[in-house]
Amino acid sequence: MKQTLNWQIASVADIKPETATVKSFTLQLPDWMRHRAGQHYDIRLTAQDGYQTQRSYSIASEPERKGEVEITVERIDDGEVSTYLHDVVIKGDRIEARGPIGGYFVWEASMTDPLLLIAGGSGVVPLMSMIRHRAVVKAKNPTALLYSSRNFEDVIYYNELEQLSKANGGPQIFHTLTRSQPADWKGYARRIDEKMLKEVAGPLGKSVQVFICGPTLMVESAADALVKLGIDSNQIRTERFGPTGG
Repeated sequence: MKQTLNWQIASVADIKPETATVKSFTLQLPDWMRHRAGQHYDIRLTAQDGYQTQRSYSIASEPERKGEVEITVERIDDGEVSTYLHDVVIKGDRIEARGPIGGYFVWEASMTDPLLLIAGGSGVVPLMSMIRHRAVVKAKNPTALLYSSRNFEDVIYYNELEQLSKANGGPQIFHTLTRSQPADWKGYARRIDEKMLKEVAGPLGKSVQVFICGPTLMVESAADALVKLGIDSNQIRTERFGPTGG
């Protein structure tokens, strides 16, 4: 029997700036439930006149963190919920949350095939939950992240990703910056294309499991290119959002 998820009052335990337009919020949950890496929470706001609005945000934290989850939110100028979270919410505030939600775009460390993660912009958030989950349980499956951002300043979790990549058995991290690059940039400097995917995915072999999250056009073009490279479409899971991102 499917469990019904109820709204609960989460307490904002911490707020961490990630970039100029992205913040991570740690939510303490009275009715915490272990999530699966790749799932999300709904956040709901209720105005004094009764008007309600809600938005889904991917979980960034690993499932092994107990009693709380971390969501990472990009501020969208006309976004009712993201602007409230960024401009109004402070540590100690309480907000309505419901989750964890989602059963398709999830990865468990028990899935031992090579893993390819492809992100555009804030699409990296659910993939970060997978990478953190992998690190905590010390999974050894070959793993690579290809992460597309506009500029270096827009890269979310840059320092943590660098640290994780240097750990024994850590993931390979590939960045591409599509609009501008620092003078000493050594990564890719264009939109994700078939040649780039061949270079990143090739060493992982044909049994690779792929998760792609980001703007719709990027997600679709990356998935199509991987199929052309011989990866079965059944091994590719996608999650899309609007026009923002890498």
